[in-house]
Amino acid sequence: MYKKYFYLFIYRVFAQHLPPSGRSKLAKKIRYFCCKRIFKYIGTNVNIEKNAYFGKGFELSIGDNSGIGINCSVPTDITIGKNVLMGPNVFIFGGTTHVFSNPEIPIKFQGYERCRKVVIEDDIWIGRDATINQGRTLKQGTIVAARSVVTKDFPPYSIIGGNPAQLIKSRK
Repeated sequence: MYKKYFYLFIYRVFAQHLPPSGRSKLAKKIRYFCCKRIFKYIGTNVNIEKNAYFGKGFELSIGDNSGIGINCSVPTDITIGKNVLMGPNVFIFGGTTHVFSNPEIPIKFQGYERCRKVVIEDDIWIGRDATINQGRTLKQGTIVAARSVVTKDFPPYSIIGGNPAQLIKSRK
């Protein structure tokens, strides 16, 4: 476990701030090297971009030919499938949320509850600045338009967009 923390430290202090992968193949290799020692699973040909944030990342799984884009923030326990494209500045919520069921008690004092984790299946394209709320599953073949806010699940091979995201059309 100490090794994971060591590589997380190296990632946060050094590797995360290296140039984008398109400008430096060495930077891409260094970030991959660190993440291979941090993540639960990391496939081949995975690209973790500059300033990608993933919490501790110890429960993160990411499949072959996928990536986390520049300045993206993903939860520490997310599952990302194979062949996933993620544009810059994507924000995916996860972890915990505030309990607010009792209106007699201030929300601040009601505590937290664990959210369902986010799952991104295979062959997904997430556009720039998209936001995905906790507990969502992006099904196989889905395209998420830039700046969309995903608040519910959609069928496989959907093209979705807007705030809140709506079905634009099916790819099938």
